[in-house]
Amino acid sequence: MPFATIGDIEIYHERLGAGPRLLFISGTGGDLRVRPNVLDGPFPKHFDMLAYDQRGLGQTGKPDRPYSMAEYAEDAVGLMAAIGWGSALVVGVSFGGMVAQELAIRHPHVVEGLVLACTSPGGAGGASYPLHTLQHMDRDTRARHMIPISDTRRDAAWAKANPKQYEEFVAFAAADPYADESGHEMGQRRQLEARAKHDTWDRLGDIRCPTLICAGKYDGIALPETQEKMAARIRGAELRFFEGGHLFMLQDRAALPAMTAFLKGDDRD
Repeated sequence: MPFATIGDIEIYHERLGAGPRLLFISGTGGDLRVRPNVLDGPFPKHFDMLAYDQRGLGQTGKPDRPYSMAEYAEDAVGLMAAIGWGSALVVGVSFGGMVAQELAIRHPHVVEGLVLACTSPGGAGGASYPLHTLQHMDRDTRARHMIPISDTRRDAAWAKANPKQYEEFVAFAAADPYADESGHEMGQRRQLEARAKHDTWDRLGDIRCPTLICAGKYDGIALPETQEKMAARIRGAELRFFEGGHLFMLQDRAALPAMTAFLKGDDRD
């Protein structure tokens, strides 16, 4: 099994593809056992891609103590070093985008290029939706609460007009095949606690690598106006909006090719 000892935990990771080195940092609750996932997408066709379960999640270690965003960034750079990478391109999605910001700020020499997708800087720049406030809800209730926030087009009127599709969305959002595993709930809670304290706003100017910010036009979690603020704060950053909400990478077929072109330098020649 592909595990690496990083600090106080064992990090589960998978590596696939060939080409420029690409580190993928997943979002809230990410677990590589849940398929299909990013490893089944187009990135491994273009890159030597490394993906992993973050601390508290999946098959990675779950120490029962507070986690910090800095610690998540150190996990990422430690994993890169463990497999022999001195630097790489980085894609961070949602919570993973928060970790990627910390990584690029704390270790600018290891990030060759950066894609930040559906994420937020926190602080005065604006935070993503406070998911930590929903932990008292059961999975079904939480899914129903988040659907019209994740994609603001999916409001009550839409749900009434599309009942079958709405229930399919609820089932998808509420699914958690590993919910009964030991440490599962605790690890997810620890991640959300760290997420709530994320704030890179005053340090975004320290990001020096080429940066592309990608967002969904109808995302109520990582708000469009927050993306504009973040893009203005990072030197030379590009900003692109896509058709969709927080899951725009699945909703708009142009999103992943645009990210790939940016990472390969096709848009920066």
